[in-house]
Amino acid sequence: MSEIKVNKISPRTACGTVTLGDSGDTITIPAGVTMTNSGTANGFGADGAVNWQTSIKTTTFTAANQEGYFVDTSSGAVTANLPAGTAGNIVAFADYARNFGTHNLTITPNGSQKIGGTAASAKLNVDGQASTFVYADDTNGWINVQNAEDTEAGASFVAATGGTVTTVCTNFKVHTFTGPGTFCVSSAGNVAGSNTIDYLVIAGGGGGGDGAGSSSNSGGGGGAGGYRESSGTASGSYTVSPLGSGVTALPVAATGYPVTIGAGGTSGVSGSNSVFTGTTTITSAGGGNGGNGSTVQTTGSTGGSGGGANTNPGAGAAGNTPPVSPPQGNPGGSGGDSYSGGGGGATSVGEDAGAGASGGGTGATSSINGTPTTRAAGGDGGGIPGGAGTPQTANTGNGGPRGGHPGAAGGTGGSGIVIIRYKFQ
Repeated sequence: MSEIKVNKISPRTACGTVTLGDSGDTITIPAGVTMTNSGTANGFGADGAVNWQTSIKTTTFTAANQEGYFVDTSSGAVTANLPAGTAGNIVAFADYARNFGTHNLTITPNGSQKIGGTAASAKLNVDGQASTFVYADDTNGWINVQNAEDTEAGASFVAATGGTVTTVCTNFKVHTFTGPGTFCVSSAGNVAGSNTIDYLVIAGGGGGGDGAGSSSNSGGGGGAGGYRESSGTASGSYTVSPLGSGVTALPVAATGYPVTIGAGGTSGVSGSNSVFTGTTTITSAGGGNGGNGSTVQTTGSTGGSGGGANTNPGAGAAGNTPPVSPPQGNPGGSGGDSYSGGGGGATSVGEDAGAGASGGGTGATSSINGTPTTRAAGGDGGGIPGGAGTPQTANTGNGGPRGGHPGAAGGTGGSGIVIIRYKFQ
């Protein structure tokens, strides 16, 4: 076998052609040989590979043979113009931001050439879609030889604004609303990161009942504002009250969710509702006012927790009204001769009239904001004599204490609060 050893083979004339062998010959490349193409390879057909470009395409562009493109349609639809195809040409496209479902990628053939046998553009319109096109011939043009829909994505987390925002336990954001506002979600996240929110929604507490000016009646204790919360397991498994046990977190979308904070009731007036208008609307009912001595309102009013009865004998008002599960509150205590009942609280009923003060029902404790805090306690009842009830602290949802005889006003209930918590990293 003859052997020729040279460093370079060049044509005899400038820009000439070098031919290896004759028709019918076999040219063998031995194992272990590496062939590097630094020019243009024609007539070899496609090997199924493309050279992916690192420049992300966000506007109309023209593709080139043997190149792949990452296309970002976050800001709007994009058009890719195909090159003039010859047999074996190959191009590929992939959804960089997983947004083709919202803003499509349109792929347009060159001139009268076809895509899949049709002289028309093709669209990639599925989030995460990637496609590879090979030019077969002039009959069918570009054929989509590989189509994928990548549903796998890295972790993405909820991101939002609204209320007073704090960070707890390193990885969790807390949004506290003490007045009306909007929880604005800019990123809904995903299951690999976070895509739900935990919540605490407390209504305004009811005002304590007033003491009669002309008869020996004192008012009943105001009921606490309705208390509703999720279990906390979606955002760090913080401590919640028994009312949150088994209550699932809420999914979110990238939109604004209005928040309403209920006012506390003034003397003898029920509290107002607090509302988080989310994918599932959470409404906590205002606490019922304590029974008024001036109007001989024996039972008080129903609400998230019910108001206590005044000093006339009778049952306190019902809580958990309207009913939800788990219950958002409890009934007020009953009244009796010379003593009124306490307002219902989030976790227990108001105390019945006795020979002394009738305590309001106990509140509930949550660590949603990183600090164990008790809210939504019922207002105290008590005997006939006594002054005005003490106004309750804002944003506690506590019921106001009763007003004594003669003519003292009941205490104003505490306003409500809404707290949202989620994992942000």
